[in-house]
Amino acid sequence: MTEIASTRRDVLRVATAAVGTAAVVGAVGGALYLVPMLDELDSETSTLPPPGAVDVDLGAIEPGQQVMVFWRTWPIFVVHRTEAALATLRNTDLLGQLSDPDSERLQQPPYARNRQRSVKPEFAVLVGICTHMGCTPQFYPQPSPSEPAANWLGGYYCPCHGSMYDLAGRVFKDVPAPYNLPVPPHRFIGDKVVRIGENPPNVGFDFNSILQI
Repeated sequence: MTEIASTRRDVLRVATAAVGTAAVVGAVGGALYLVPMLDELDSETSTLPPPGAVDVDLGAIEPGQQVMVFWRTWPIFVVHRTEAALATLRNTDLLGQLSDPDSERLQQPPYARNRQRSVKPEFAVLVGICTHMGCTPQFYPQPSPSEPAANWLGGYYCPCHGSMYDLAGRVFKDVPAPYNLPVPPHRFIGDKVVRIGENPPNVGFDFNSILQI
């Protein structure tokens, strides 16, 4: 068990470092960008983020795009989903291919246990670490007949061992990854800012209680 755990941690460190490098350099439109903590608070932001939390400006994310930040050294995907993407999340063909379509396993806070796995349907907040061996899944938001897999409806594909997730981070059946991508604690501060690392008021969700990261 010790050797397996060590290997997983090593893979995670390598994957996180690789993603960090790619994000700083930048990427083709619609893929990953590094978004720093806000330098100035939005007018609707009432308090400074607590230690370790990260504020992300949602106004900079166009529909269909994803940005990436780091929280607790983990890559976090923040996705602005289109109306078409939200409709796909309810597609019966897709739901039949998912291992845990109703998020019954504890991989998210209670306020994100829904079809879109988020507080605001248009915005997804996901830990970008494959639940198989800690690699970073790649963002393929557009449907495709062949790429990165046959009859692709949009989502994430792990280049290490072929695990697949939809645009809500729900894992497909018959792939190596056993669980959905984790959803970190987060809350929306007005309409323009999401704070990662802090629960909404009166919610005591502990991220350490999830099944696996």
